[in-house]
Amino acid sequence: MLPPLKPIAIKERISLLFLEKGELDVLDGAFVLVDKNGVRTQIPVGSVACLMLEPGTRVSHAAVVLAARVGCLLAWVGEAGVRLYAAGQPGGARSDRLLYQAKLALDEEARLKVVRKMYEIRFQGPVPSQYSVMQLRGMEGARVRELYVQLARKYGFEWKGRNYDSSSWGSGDLPNRCLSSATACLYGICEAAVLAAGYAPAIGFIHSGKPLSFVYDVADLFKFDTVVPVAFRVAAENPFDPERAVRLACRDSFRETRLLRKVIPTIEEVLKAGGIPMPEPPEDALKPAIPEERGLSDAGHRG
Repeated sequence: MLPPLKPIAIKERISLLFLEKGELDVLDGAFVLVDKNGVRTQIPVGSVACLMLEPGTRVSHAAVVLAARVGCLLAWVGEAGVRLYAAGQPGGARSDRLLYQAKLALDEEARLKVVRKMYEIRFQGPVPSQYSVMQLRGMEGARVRELYVQLARKYGFEWKGRNYDSSSWGSGDLPNRCLSSATACLYGICEAAVLAAGYAPAIGFIHSGKPLSFVYDVADLFKFDTVVPVAFRVAAENPFDPERAVRLACRDSFRETRLLRKVIPTIEEVLKAGGIPMPEPPEDALKPAIPEERGLSDAGHRG
């Protein structure tokens, strides 16, 4: 028998890969994408944080099992990543971390502290202590609109505002389509990091009511340092295939900024600001029947 697989820490992985028009399978011990002509393309699944599966892909049972064991998120998306249909789980949620996250979200004082910490990271400095969450949202909205205008001016095109219709992708102008494709890439790796750390994507603090509310919270902390400038630069170049150009540029940006090294520590930092300690299991709770092996620096991966 082979020894159990030891997943690579999230911070040591490449960010994401987009796959289309093929069948994912495990052949001769390798994770491969097989096209209609039988050509095999090996995928380094253990060193990728997230595989974005576009239309035309099929996945075998063996491929899903291996992806789960090595902690790689499988996300089924629309063409160019413009829609998210479903996602797997690249490890396993930790009950202590889920309870911790839920306790912070349900305690109004603790939630406000977490929200204020998120805005401090966005504004790169302290925020007025007397401001409510609604006032902070207003400040953030004004800042974002101004940053869009500044980036459009920098790259030499007219910005008509953030406006697109998700049900009619081609109706949006080029900058909005590039921006949507770029944020989809960011959401993919942020979801992979949230799940790998053992937290719930749906329990947000600023955003709420969506399956990926916490993912949006986390992504917004990095958006203007990574994907937004990339989207505007690509839009200014007016490429033949803008969605593909954006994906490649985002991949390079994630590598250059070492984004995956920052996501999980930043999640821990903002949650710690809530001032509530990690809950201990009840005294009458049953202990695990099979002790867990020593894990990685990234909590949440299955052993």
